[in-house]
Amino acid sequence: MNDDNPAPCCARFDPEPWDDKTLTWENKRFVKDRVRSLFHIPLNFGGVVKRNMALIEAAHASPETTMILADENSLWGADVYIEVTRDVPGAKMATISGTFLSKVFEGPFRDIPRWIEQMKSFVGEKGKSLRKLYFFYTTCPKCAKKYGKNYVVLLSQV
Repeated sequence: MNDDNPAPCCARFDPEPWDDKTLTWENKRFVKDRVRSLFHIPLNFGGVVKRNMALIEAAHASPETTMILADENSLWGADVYIEVTRDVPGAKMATISGTFLSKVFEGPFRDIPRWIEQMKSFVGEKGKSLRKLYFFYTTCPKCAKKYGKNYVVLLSQV
């Protein structure tokens, strides 16, 4: 461990490349899975990520930094997308294409409803319409606590 990355599992997140940016993805490759939730509170997120990360590592498909997106499409569950560099045997694969506006938020997860409203306003101010919203949880809760910052990036497909 060094001062730049004292946490054992998550790299320190730099918000600058993600805040107020426009991203264009063409068939960006992900492993896709489903997390069970209770009113948007994930119940098995860690287990789902660990299972898929083992498959990703075995396939040597890990990108330099891992991006995990959540599509909070139900009170009872969310689709989770873990970025990969190639297809992963034994995993469900998905691609995401489109143009996205990104904005970084920092704070407790209970602020997410407020962040969603701010993101809708942000997208509207850019003259765009929000088509789909993904959440990029940049660190696990233990690492967020260790770093003293809980960054979440909202990605709005426009």
